[in-house]
Amino acid sequence: MDTPPPAPAITRSLFVFSIFYGGMVCIAGVLGNKQVALGPLAVEAGIFAFLLLVVVSSAVAELHGRETANRLVRIGFLPLIASLLLSLVVLGLPASSSMEPARAAAFELMISSTPRIWMAGIVAYGVSQTLNVTIFSALRREGGKLLWLRSAVAGVLSQIVDTLLFISIAFYGVFPIGQLLVGQMLAKVLLSAFLVPPLIYLVVAIGRRLDGAKTS
Repeated sequence: MDTPPPAPAITRSLFVFSIFYGGMVCIAGVLGNKQVALGPLAVEAGIFAFLLLVVVSSAVAELHGRETANRLVRIGFLPLIASLLLSLVVLGLPASSSMEPARAAAFELMISSTPRIWMAGIVAYGVSQTLNVTIFSALRREGGKLLWLRSAVAGVLSQIVDTLLFISIAFYGVFPIGQLLVGQMLAKVLLSAFLVPPLIYLVVAIGRRLDGAKTS
């Protein structure tokens, strides 16, 4: 009987980043229920988790290559869709009689959403994250050595596409979306340009340290 080939090794950094990535995929939608004020700009708080997705996928592309990063993005659909389905199950179950009515109503208001908004989130996630990895890797292949520049360009462009897709799919025809598009896009572009590059340097450094550490 032939011995099956050994499974490919998973580095410490890829293992840690994959777990972290899955968590951020799930929490982004929950945080998005709140809008926060950043000076004159209003932005849904899910952007912070989404920017961390950009950071981690870019760091994985830097450390392990484009194909591995794209595989991470594709696998990210699993926790995203599972969390949405689980939310539907929990919302469909009756609340306990011992639960405060105000708390039950608040939970349902925060967690419940329309299928259109869920679909918008899934489409925007897949397209924007794949675009981020593609642009980041392409700039590296063209000889780009400046990590901060590659991360800023990829982050900004992917967030523009994310905003266009999500708001258009979720809200077009429901109410005028022009002002919302401009405000969200401006906030995401600024955050991507200033927060993503230093965070990618940090995550890449953590990944290299994890992979260079001795196995216990």
